[in-house]
Amino acid sequence: MIGAISTAISGLLASGKRVEASANNIANAQSAGSLDPNSPDQPYRAQTTVQTANGDGGGVSAYNISKTPGIVNAYAPDFPFANAKGEIGVPDVDLGSDIVNLKIAEITYKANISVLKTASEMSDSLNKLFDKKV
Repeated sequence: MIGAISTAISGLLASGKRVEASANNIANAQSAGSLDPNSPDQPYRAQTTVQTANGDGGGVSAYNISKTPGIVNAYAPDFPFANAKGEIGVPDVDLGSDIVNLKIAEITYKANISVLKTASEMSDSLNKLFDKKV
């Protein structure tokens, strides 16, 4: 039962990482910055979540990384940090994918909560059996 709880908790944490990346992407989708890598006015770089299975069968690990390249060029000559071609950097955000990722996170979160609920019910049933025997 401890294994099921551990696996479900790791799934909850992974869902949280997915929500974090997508929420950051959506919140920063309209930001912009300089294409110059040495400029302090760098644009937000879109993120993605990497999820891997733990080798011991004990759930998953997840972390967020910046997409490569994470930014795309946009023409906006009026921005103060536009380069000589009038280009700026904007995040490479795909709102459709981020909305789907939020829905996936919701579904996996609910599934992992169900596992925790079932583990709790099993523990309660086991305790009742022990109480009857003692």
